[in-house]
Amino acid sequence: MRFRKIHGAGNDFVLLSDLEPDDDKDWPKEAERLCTRRTGVGADGLVLSRLVSDDPAILDVTCFNADGSVATMCGNALRCSAWAAHHDHGFHQMSLRMAGVAHEAVVSDDSVWVTAEVGEILPRRLQTVVNGRPTWFDSAHTGTEHVVAIVDDVDAIDAVWVGHLVRHHPDLAPLGTNVNFVQSAGGQALKIRTYERGIEAETLSCGSGAVAAVVVATMRGLVARRAVTVHNRAGEPLTVRPHEARPNRTQWVGGPVTHTFEGVLA
Repeated sequence: MRFRKIHGAGNDFVLLSDLEPDDDKDWPKEAERLCTRRTGVGADGLVLSRLVSDDPAILDVTCFNADGSVATMCGNALRCSAWAAHHDHGFHQMSLRMAGVAHEAVVSDDSVWVTAEVGEILPRRLQTVVNGRPTWFDSAHTGTEHVVAIVDDVDAIDAVWVGHLVRHHPDLAPLGTNVNFVQSAGGQALKIRTYERGIEAETLSCGSGAVAAVVVATMRGLVARRAVTVHNRAGEPLTVRPHEARPNRTQWVGGPVTHTFEGVLA
């Protein structure tokens, strides 16, 4: 079985394309095995992409986190799947279905864009102490659960320790959440660090987290309701902008996708 190692702005995946629909592998266990950094391929997640229709172009995409859990939304996994579909089939525009939700995708020369649906936004969802200061987290659902804290300096945060604490906060049980620390970077720009549930670590980039950061930063008046550059730990920024037809409930998230290598699974 051939695979691609691919990453969207630093968020890396093992990608399997055009699988047979009746493949009965235990994919959660396969995700744990393949995503392990030292004994597997190593990745934040395992992505399965299957072509449903080529006119119009429609793909089913499933993303398993490194711990084997299913991601209901992963913007970078969708972007990587769209890149692969463009490479394999020549599609420039397509519809990607993940966890029952349809996402638009557009592939250009230097960026891959997908849509994220914005749900409930709750200001001041919970509070905890960060570096000796009480800090509020707002929550924003962008296809999956996120909380966002606006801070003065994201680099001064122990993102793993605080992220783990907030991810397991009793007020967010039983699902838990992804945790984002965000600061203004001047103008229409933000700087972000994200602790991801299901990976249980800080990742270099998070597409749905970038959308959550922009939604909360807009609500808080840090940025205007137009395109925002989100600088991540990978140094490969994502851009988030409102959807032209549905600006109040849908955002585009776009940026680079890099195909690292291909291989054959033993």
